[in-house]
Amino acid sequence: MSMQHGYTMLVLYLVLSSVSAGEVYVPESGSAEGKGAKKGATAYDPALPNILIIGDSISLGYTPFVVKLLAGKANVLHAPGNNQGTTHGLTGIKEWLKPPMDKPWAVIHFNWGLHDLKHVDAATKANSNKAEDPPQADLATYTSNMTTLTSELVATGAQLIFATTTPYPDGVSPFRDPADAARYNAAARSVVSKHQITINDLHDFIAPKLGELQLPKNVHFKPAGSEAMAGEVAKAILGKLEKP
Repeated sequence: MSMQHGYTMLVLYLVLSSVSAGEVYVPESGSAEGKGAKKGATAYDPALPNILIIGDSISLGYTPFVVKLLAGKANVLHAPGNNQGTTHGLTGIKEWLKPPMDKPWAVIHFNWGLHDLKHVDAATKANSNKAEDPPQADLATYTSNMTTLTSELVATGAQLIFATTTPYPDGVSPFRDPADAARYNAAARSVVSKHQITINDLHDFIAPKLGELQLPKNVHFKPAGSEAMAGEVAKAILGKLEKP
């Protein structure tokens, strides 16, 4: 089977390892990574619009459900691997934006934030459980990186949707301050609003249901939580596709 730009031409949901040389990355507990690369796969239809999802392990959890919800309506692909934070995004964005079969992306649904705000060892950049260690990208760096990445996305000509970073409880590992989700979302909103980009507020959608749908003391979600968010993602994408 031929491949182009990291995507198989007949499989719509493919999670590949995408880690730059020398980068410190270890999947976190509860992540959907490594739980079936072809889960939710379906045949590529060149007559349908191409949809790209960019995001971390939260999006890897809901993408298979989005594939099913939009079957027969769109080709839904996730950018290779866990797209992590904005620092990693800057290294991969140009490759991720290359469309399959040279057919432009109709819609790109994207998020960065959850990895940016996690704390890391200042020297090794490895995940840290210490509040005194710095975030992977502080707010100023995150805002700057988001500005660059958003410009790259706008240049594709695709219709864009930014998904807010989902909430999490106190006590997750690596360390994340629960209040940072709102702070980073506010910074992201300030960037994407300048381009009139649609916002899919997954944070506020899932927040009232965390006790039921999120894994205990974890940023990740139970399958029911991923499926619930997939409904919001599919609805947002269809809204763009059906727009006159």
